[in-house]
Amino acid sequence: MTDAIYASSVPVFRQMLGGLAAILAKAEAHAVQKQIEPAALIQARLFPDMFPLGRQVQIACDFARGVSARLAGAQVPKYDDSEQSFAELRGLIARSIDFIDGFSPAQFADAAQRPIVTRPGTPKERRFDGQSYLLSYGLPQFFFHVTTAYALLRHNGLEIGKRDYMGQY
Repeated sequence: MTDAIYASSVPVFRQMLGGLAAILAKAEAHAVQKQIEPAALIQARLFPDMFPLGRQVQIACDFARGVSARLAGAQVPKYDDSEQSFAELRGLIARSIDFIDGFSPAQFADAAQRPIVTRPGTPKERRFDGQSYLLSYGLPQFFFHVTTAYALLRHNGLEIGKRDYMGQY
């Protein structure tokens, strides 16, 4: 039987990142068709104090990789987050999916009880067990950034809907 923590994380991240990659491909085609500078969409924000689309995608990928790695007891990879184009953002998503696909369900056998510490040694340090980390912190953070990326593109005229957001399931 597949570990519940694995089943609630890696496949979910894979599905949603796949949907995000497909939405970004549609956004790039939309920019070409409507003669919109791609950077205008990649830098679009819902409000001035929010991150732009490109950063939303980077953070979603960071959470998919980081949450999966911590739950599997593996080293969290560090990426540059320097992507400037739709192709580079889709490449980041592909690398993130490849990374999380490298984990097996067996690596998550004790994940529910595994101690997780975020931002250790800082005033923002938080301690969780694996289950609380995934359900109360990791997944909500991940979905926030994927949803915000979707909303940014929808707000900027991309004709997408819930099926696009959901990805292949």
